[in-house]
Amino acid sequence: MWPLCEDTKTLTRDQKSDTPRPQNEAGPAEPTDRPGDTVRPSGVSPAMPSAEHHADIFRHIRDAHQRELAEDYVELIADLIDETGEARLVDVAHRLGVTKAAASTTIARLKRDDLVIAERYRSLRLTGQGRALAEECKRRHDIVYRFLRALGVSEATAYIDSEGMEHHISAETLALMKAFLKQR
Repeated sequence: MWPLCEDTKTLTRDQKSDTPRPQNEAGPAEPTDRPGDTVRPSGVSPAMPSAEHHADIFRHIRDAHQRELAEDYVELIADLIDETGEARLVDVAHRLGVTKAAASTTIARLKRDDLVIAERYRSLRLTGQGRALAEECKRRHDIVYRFLRALGVSEATAYIDSEGMEHHISAETLALMKAFLKQR
């Protein structure tokens, strides 16, 4: 659901309460956590956000995709090191289903970001920061996976879904999932 910005043309001000509300709606809109944003009452189609807010949303999504890629790589490198004692570029590329050239490009970026140590003719290693990121990813993955299983999602589907969700889930949602699991 798109959050609405005050500057969209679909909002008007309620004269009595000065509360933003959608045009042609009886009740006031509900406020959101972002200053200046409102959402329409349930059952009402959302309007598109302002251009600036829209750009912010997609900038956030692009950044999240870049973080997701980095997280997948460091998590896999950690798993390979823990399972086999080493992480080779060819193994990373094979397990992620990408070419060695594509994996090499990403590894170079992770090296630049101080997450990976990559030396010619040597196995890949994680820096302290890279290992910490891998552990954080595993923790999030585990919480999301256990939450989905608690809802009754099959083991295979929960594994696949949690692999994608772990990268985009908010701290608030993750905390609520964790609290839900503790209550069980």
